Amino acid sequence: MSERSLENRLARLEALDEIRQLPAKYALCLDMRDIDMMVTLFPEGVRVGRERTGRKALREYMDATLRSPFTGTSHHIGGHIIEFDGSDRAHGIVYSKNEHETGDEWVIMQMMYADDYLRQDGRWYFARRLPLYWYASDLKKPPVGPAKMRWPGSEPAEGNFHKLFPAFAEYWDRDGDHGGPVFQPAPLDKFLETMRRGTPPPKVKVRAT
Repeated sequence: MSERSLENRLARLEALDEIRQLPAKYALCLDMRDIDMMVTLFPEGVRVGRERTGRKALREYMDATLRSPFTGTSHHIGGHIIEFDGSDRAHGIVYSKNEHETGDEWVIMQMMYADDYLRQDGRWYFARRLPLYWYASDLKKPPVGPAKMRWPGSEPAEGNFHKLFPAFAEYWDRDGDHGGPVFQPAPLDKFLETMRRGTPPPKVKVRAT
């Protein structure tokens, strides 16, 4: 193994570790309501909605989002897949199981984030986070059946948890094994792309963090 190859592999491992910590840092900042620290996980020019940019705009948005209707939150980070698009770009999927104190209800949520990551000046940031929800419901009311997003004071709605990947709908649309050829392992850094099979990201209305 050449010295250059070893350097590249070590750099990749360091990048993986730094990116992997971003969702954990994000969760800690949210739960401790340290919005000043949270916005430092995004680049200075982060886009906030359609018309605003910058960390200050993100701080104002997140301050309002976390202030009502939540009293407290707890975000539990799960599996994290990271793939690189180049030396300074990457993307990933990370699971999050969340709990929210909301008035006199305790709302549990299962979701995942589809993330884009960016390295600027030697540091990795979130470039974008797309939240994909499966369910949200009071702890005493399991979200069985359709329209699993059941926030207090809101009409039940469907989430987008499965819409980034077409396999879920395909599985339930057929009766048994499809009978086609067995897939070959996806190329390195192409597992998520292979699973998506060209599916565009769904349009998401952010309901909670």
